[in-house]
Amino acid sequence: MSKPPALSHNLSAEHIAGLYRRVAWRLIPFLFACYICAYLDRVNVGFAKLRMAEDLAFSDTVYGLGAGIFFLGYFFFEVPSNLLLHRIGARRTLARIMVLWGLISMAMALVDDVTSFYVLRFLLGVAEAGFFPGVILYLTYWFPAQRRGHVTALFVTAVAISSVIGAPLSGAIMETLNGYAGLAGWQWLFILEGLPSVAMGVATLFYLDDGPQHARWLEAPERTYLVAAVEAEQAQASHHHSLDGLRLPAVWLLSGVYFAFVSGLYGLNFWLPTIIRELGYTDLLQIGLVTALPFGVASVVMVLVARSADRRDERRWHVIIPALAGALGLFLSVFWADRPLLAIAALTMGTCGVLSAIPQTWSIATALLGGGAAAAGIAVINSVGNLSGFAGPYAIGWLKEMTGSTAGGVLLIAGFQIVGALLVLRATRRGWRSSPRET
Repeated sequence: MSKPPALSHNLSAEHIAGLYRRVAWRLIPFLFACYICAYLDRVNVGFAKLRMAEDLAFSDTVYGLGAGIFFLGYFFFEVPSNLLLHRIGARRTLARIMVLWGLISMAMALVDDVTSFYVLRFLLGVAEAGFFPGVILYLTYWFPAQRRGHVTALFVTAVAISSVIGAPLSGAIMETLNGYAGLAGWQWLFILEGLPSVAMGVATLFYLDDGPQHARWLEAPERTYLVAAVEAEQAQASHHHSLDGLRLPAVWLLSGVYFAFVSGLYGLNFWLPTIIRELGYTDLLQIGLVTALPFGVASVVMVLVARSADRRDERRWHVIIPALAGALGLFLSVFWADRPLLAIAALTMGTCGVLSAIPQTWSIATALLGGGAAAAGIAVINSVGNLSGFAGPYAIGWLKEMTGSTAGGVLLIAGFQIVGALLVLRATRRGWRSSPRET
């Protein structure tokens, strides 16, 4: 049996703990900022819809399909993008992705009919394909599984924080710049929220390292330790070959779990401003502030759930319980639709549950897969799962058009959270319950 990395390289436990803190502080804030940019560019169409749909005479079905068609481009190009990252490195791959999606997001200001709306949303998905699974894969180069749940949750909280920042910002941009220089507020929204992505893409080339072995800001023994710690864990992973990431039943089961949870994530992101408006709020800035509340609370709850999962070295129930709580919150928001404060509280509970289940699902996946299987498997799970980002918004739009309310769509995504929880509950415990421990 090989010596544990800590003993092989004469680093104390205190030094190792401090080393991982330094790595986290170096990587997570930057990747967090990148993901905020990504998420703003992906879902700001939810806010633009409040005026864009009226200006361009888009029905709710047209909007729902356009919002979701992003994920078709995302689906087809995600696995190739992640395999490319594994081959040529994260720095160039992530920079390319960010610059392209920023430019295409800005081009959304040129939309003037249904066709251009669909085409640009599809191309935005193609451009962004590989970013999220690429970062999840990138974190496996630095952190062993026992430490990865917490850092993954910190990264994924960017989903919540992007709405905390983006909802009021989007409302303010659309309200204050409407008509400036002859452009509608929703056009300024796409332009101003696309620019940071381009800037962060360029910065990625200079800031990120492809892995610990290239990190000049670390001492040589520290670089050696980080590489050895990950390699030791990879040797224990159940599957390593790229084909394992495509044919392993657990990968497809996790894809189904992720599909269920992501339906709630994007249902909320694309439709929450509209749901809030249906509760009686009319001012765009006010809608933005109320929309930010559920995501602000969720950003805290996500980290607390992740810390509990890491401390107990348990993932299964840290997925199931939040998912069921999310479903309950969404159901209650419909039941209390005529009582705005209670409905917002229920939506906050639903958002916390939906968002908290997702990082722990990734902790399960990355503990199961290593090497090429991780590159392919993570991309498969994310791409198949994100197909619900196509189906969910479209279904909500269709149901709203048929019924005149978002209630049916909210109940649909609540049901998906229950399906995801049941899939996890019935799954085999092997490889799901805990992660390989450091020694």
